[in-house]
Amino acid sequence: MGGVVIKTLSFVVFSVLDLVDFILCFAYKVADFCIEAEWRPCYRYPTKEAITSSGGNKILVSEQGESKIVSLNSSKLQLQDISDTLYSRPSLVTEVSKLTVDGLKKLKLDGTTTKTCKKIKKRSARSTFTVNSIVVETLQGKMVGHIPTWSDCDCKFCNSWTSSSKDTLFVNAQGPKDNKAREDVIFIHGFISSSAFWTETLFPNFSSTAKSTYRFLAVDLLGFGRSPKPADSLYTLSEHVDMIEKSVLEDYKVKSFHIVAHSLGCILALAIAVKHPGSVKSLTLLTPPYYPVPKGEATTQYVMRKLAPRRVWPVMAFCASLACWVRTYLMEGFFCHTHNAAWHTLHNIICGTATKLDRYLDVVRNRLDCNITIFHGEDDQVIPVKCSYDVQRKIPRARVKVAENKDHITIVVGRQKTFARELEEIWNTSSTSN
Repeated sequence: MGGVVIKTLSFVVFSVLDLVDFILCFAYKVADFCIEAEWRPCYRYPTKEAITSSGGNKILVSEQGESKIVSLNSSKLQLQDISDTLYSRPSLVTEVSKLTVDGLKKLKLDGTTTKTCKKIKKRSARSTFTVNSIVVETLQGKMVGHIPTWSDCDCKFCNSWTSSSKDTLFVNAQGPKDNKAREDVIFIHGFISSSAFWTETLFPNFSSTAKSTYRFLAVDLLGFGRSPKPADSLYTLSEHVDMIEKSVLEDYKVKSFHIVAHSLGCILALAIAVKHPGSVKSLTLLTPPYYPVPKGEATTQYVMRKLAPRRVWPVMAFCASLACWVRTYLMEGFFCHTHNAAWHTLHNIICGTATKLDRYLDVVRNRLDCNITIFHGEDDQVIPVKCSYDVQRKIPRARVKVAENKDHITIVVGRQKTFARELEEIWNTSSTSN
């Protein structure tokens, strides 16, 4: 009975939220047109189809009954790095509106138009994919030099994501100077967080021996903390990895390293390990978001449903991040980002890499000789413990350690002294075996 009540309440609540989202999106588009004299592209309204032309750097976008060809800057991004969950999130309201719009279009389209569209699709069948107009606009670089609009807060902090004088990530480096460190350790934080997740918990609790032996490099990911928040970025996997390589591996002349990553950061850690298999001395993953996708399921949509089950209970399923960010330095990580960075990173990294993770794990299993340790909180309601055991099934030699009465955040926060000792043991063992 309780399950039925929760499902019913969830359906009602999220249907109302979908309706509010739908109405507000339309209202903002009208306001944009009235105040700014132009429509703003919105992820709420997906395009129908985009078909690559034979030119290679142009696509035909069909939207709201009209078609146009736009040119892409090929140096920007690869379309396959963009998750379809950015602009395709099935809900009752979107399905109803879609059916209504489709019905009206069928009444308006004549036979000639239909035949023309069929010919275009037939010629380019192998290149058909779905895309959103804001994706196209970003790829074209139109958002560079963003000018605040009526709906933007024009303060320095809120508008900081539109430009940055820096071209590298912020890295909090601690440890021996003058290249006296014996080894390097790279720390990668999770979603809506920052390097403070490590520097305020683990760094003060490492032993004096560890502090004199290792150089700790905690990075703020692109779009988070004190790192740049470029307006023309879609925060894809390749962008995040490239920036970590440039800002950490290259700038700090890192040759071999240990990796410690939390949540979303685990995906980036695996991607880096795959690119530098001979350089990784140990791999420590905390609550990795790995969801094996059953055959026949749409990978990105399946992962999105796992992350966001559209339930009002438990609380973490309804609002996973806000329920845990309760300490000062964690709140700093929560607020020092932009909606633009957080939204795109969530979809393009966690959902968009669903098809890549199996391959990454296979490479780690077959090509990396380092120790692999996975930590997970027993009470984690954001990412279930099953995810860690699924990683272990892919990499049998990986060790899974489940912490009792700990969740997504308290796997570190609240047990930082214990976890610091565990990490030191992992690094010492890895150094001895190597």
